[in-house]
Amino acid sequence: MNSNNTVSDRHGSAVITLPSDTEILITRVFDAPADLIFKAWTTPELVKRWWGFDTSEWLVCDIDLREGGQWRYVIRDDEMEVGFHGEYREIAGPHRLVSTEVYEGFPDPDGAAHRDARLASGMESGMQVSYDRLEHLVRQAA
Repeated sequence: MNSNNTVSDRHGSAVITLPSDTEILITRVFDAPADLIFKAWTTPELVKRWWGFDTSEWLVCDIDLREGGQWRYVIRDDEMEVGFHGEYREIAGPHRLVSTEVYEGFPDPDGAAHRDARLASGMESGMQVSYDRLEHLVRQAA
């Protein structure tokens, strides 16, 4: 905390590491209770408030929150539709949620080439914006 008792923001602080040829690990700390982050990450009405850009038009936000359950997001930005989907592998809320993610523009994962193309697509800047928006959302709820 700074001297006026407000929490400094962590905007742009997500860190990407590459644990394997097919994995992108994103680490981000939030100054909010884990249960609020988990709820915001797993409730469609809340996901729509932070995931993507504030200019995104939501077309699909489906979440089947169970191990083996599927999720799918489709948004439209600048008249371009972009879709993502995945499967929940592990749910141990509020501290752990593991899922796969497939960008529907590159639907067939192909090891490091697919991973690297995803990174080169500009996904990091969009991810940072989304996580900053998530931080703002949970601060309002805290």
